[in-house]
Amino acid sequence: MKMATTQVNNPQGLHARSAATIVKLATLFQSSIELKNGAKVADAKNIMALLLLEAAKGTHIIVCTNGVDEVQALTEMVELIENNFGETNAPSA
Repeated sequence: MKMATTQVNNPQGLHARSAATIVKLATLFQSSIELKNGAKVADAKNIMALLLLEAAKGTHIIVCTNGVDEVQALTEMVELIENNFGETNAPSA
């Protein structure tokens, strides 16, 4: 199991479109991927669970991966979160 802490930088936080982007990335990996916000835990392959994390801008998220491609999954998931979920038009704060 691999873990890393990252921060949601997107001004809109983790919203529906960004959650869909996370799911799209997560499904490319065989490993299980979980995102944690305090006591809340979400399977990164479940859009509704991700929305229930209620991760606003500035929220620290722990990304946990476990499986055959866990290192690559962790790296790419952290990069996605730190880069505003790939939303290039997101205003910077």
